[in-house]
Amino acid sequence: MSTHLSLLLVCTLTPLCAQTTVKKPVTLADVLKQTYSRGTVTPVWSPDGQRFAYQKQGSVYLYEAGHQTSKEWFQPAKLEADAVKVDESKAFGWQNRRVSSDSIQWFPDDQDILTEAGGDLFLVRPNGKHEQLTKTDFVEEDPKLSPNGQQILFRTKSNLFLLDISSHQTRQLTSDGTATLLNGQLDWVYPEELEIGTASWWSPDSKEVAFLQFDVSNEFIYPQTDLLGERALAEPERYPQSGTPNARVKLGVITIATGQIKWMDVGDTANTLLARVIWLPDSSQLAVERLNRVQSQLDLLFFNPTTGAARTILHEESKTWINFTDNLFFLKHHAEFLWTSEHETGFRHIYRYSNSGELLNKLTSGDWEVKKIEAIDEAQQRVLYASSESNPLESQFYSVSFKGGPRTRLTSEAGMHNVEANGDGSYFLDAYSNSTTPTSQSLKNAGGELLAVLHEPDRKIADEFDLLPSEILTVAAEDGTLLYGRLIKPAGFQPGVKYPLIVQVYGGPGVQIIHNDWQGLNTAQVMAHNGYVVWEMDNRGSSGRGHKFEEPIFREMGTREVQDQKLGVEYLIKQGFVDPARVGITGWSYGGYMTIHCLLFAPDVFKVGVSGAPVTDWHNYDTIYTERYMDLPSDNLERYNRSSNIHNADKLQGHLLILHNFEDDNVLFQNTMQMAAAFEKAGKVFFMQIYPQKTHGVSGPYRKTLMEAELSFFNQYLTPTELRTRSVSP
Repeated sequence: MSTHLSLLLVCTLTPLCAQTTVKKPVTLADVLKQTYSRGTVTPVWSPDGQRFAYQKQGSVYLYEAGHQTSKEWFQPAKLEADAVKVDESKAFGWQNRRVSSDSIQWFPDDQDILTEAGGDLFLVRPNGKHEQLTKTDFVEEDPKLSPNGQQILFRTKSNLFLLDISSHQTRQLTSDGTATLLNGQLDWVYPEELEIGTASWWSPDSKEVAFLQFDVSNEFIYPQTDLLGERALAEPERYPQSGTPNARVKLGVITIATGQIKWMDVGDTANTLLARVIWLPDSSQLAVERLNRVQSQLDLLFFNPTTGAARTILHEESKTWINFTDNLFFLKHHAEFLWTSEHETGFRHIYRYSNSGELLNKLTSGDWEVKKIEAIDEAQQRVLYASSESNPLESQFYSVSFKGGPRTRLTSEAGMHNVEANGDGSYFLDAYSNSTTPTSQSLKNAGGELLAVLHEPDRKIADEFDLLPSEILTVAAEDGTLLYGRLIKPAGFQPGVKYPLIVQVYGGPGVQIIHNDWQGLNTAQVMAHNGYVVWEMDNRGSSGRGHKFEEPIFREMGTREVQDQKLGVEYLIKQGFVDPARVGITGWSYGGYMTIHCLLFAPDVFKVGVSGAPVTDWHNYDTIYTERYMDLPSDNLERYNRSSNIHNADKLQGHLLILHNFEDDNVLFQNTMQMAAAFEKAGKVFFMQIYPQKTHGVSGPYRKTLMEAELSFFNQYLTPTELRTRSVSP
């Protein structure tokens, strides 16, 4: 008897052998109970770049890059036990999710760190022992260690304070802070739409502090209300809606020795946006990036911190809008800076300038995007950056000389590489995945050589569950533009059978959803295991393909996006496996807007929709985002109304379910209430499910009912009777 036949016989006679090959279908319960951590770590590199701290499973660890060793450093919970309890009974504060504060900051000796725990500040030694620096019944907000390691800047009650580490003495730097005059404190909209995480900055020589002061007294007050208590509680949120006043923002510089404040001459504080503030390495000047209100003009200004006077270094203009990101990087040993811009070609590339504004050379070029500068190696005169050069659906890591020329690719595997480099790129962590490979994370050196694997790909999910394959397809638009989509066919797919289709959509600017990355357990898999074809596609207006690909939405949101999404569905119908009478669509936020918009403006294609937290009229959304794409309402009223779902409620023909948090701080519930009123006035039937959280997304135990409602709604209106017995959970 041959070996092959023996193995076959054993498997035939042993039930366990057959069982190990059977994988489970993906259910909502499986998606809900999974942990969302990828297992990768976020490094906080030491100043010398030889080690990094990271948090994992309730502890802070120290990793030595040169030796590739890791050890537990300390447990934040033990520090929290020493902290003074903070009174948490105060009114809810509407701080934006993108406000950032460094939880770990290295001292310049590369040994000690500053950390916050329980609202107090602690110094942690290399041996794990700690010194408590503050013992207060309030939180020292946004603490910042001075570059010389001697003082800590922090904020409380809209004022800035200074803590001397050696004496533990505190000194107040500003005194005029109020609920509407915020010193070193961002309003709600700046971090949301400009992705600026802080409003105060130490000078490199530790002698001065620059800070933004926000006067929000003229910002619109949205009347948020908590309805869960015995009595309703007013929780007003300052939220500048399109066309209403922004905060007046000033830039001040505090001289630490004297406490004197000098205000910089930033110009029109009511109609400009101060998007970035960066000290030059020698502390002699302060660089500021200033946008006009509708973000079609960008100025790079250098301020003299002593006089407050400014000089213009660079100026850019766009016929549409300027995409803003972290784009300014000063060299420490040369009077030069690196600047990334789309201005010349419509694709973001790297340019080198002198500090006087003279263009020295262009480092990169091509019909692809530089996504982010990760490190600058001045000794070797090279820049390390992430880009989509190899494929618009991927992110790879490259290096290029200060002089430009040939580029060196430092990552090799096809897919998405999320890189976290030290200051000069001599070491970097590479978190990598693609559509068939779960995320792994490795330590590599400056040449891209593998030094250690920090996190192996976790194949447990793929081994346990029947993850249906996803295909990345291209759809050609009428002008030849290629649109990328992701397709999952239903479990038990049979050629010749026509299946219901669910389109998962976002569709808005600043986001790209189709990547060659690991998807794992998600709702798309659940839908496919419930008999649906699942499809998502990046329409024109979304990011990742250059500015020209985005621009069709300028001053007219909704039109091109619906046309492209309709084109994608028509492409699938032509393949023969989608039932054109059973097409559903779902999305959140801009995707919620798109869901309703598709039902209203393409009712011949889209029959059923589940819309999450939708913008329903662009008058209701915030200033910085909306005016960037739609201009001011007073200058573009006709198209504001044309793009409005509320103004077109009478067009509804299909079945619609709206899901929304009542106290959503981002897409205000006002959108859903106005949509409901418009539908009711038009005599249209729709469904609505409301949640009580004070945030844009629905999470925790509420997430279960939301996901069940979505699937049940599609099952009711898209699935034939014989398939409606499928359960939404085991």
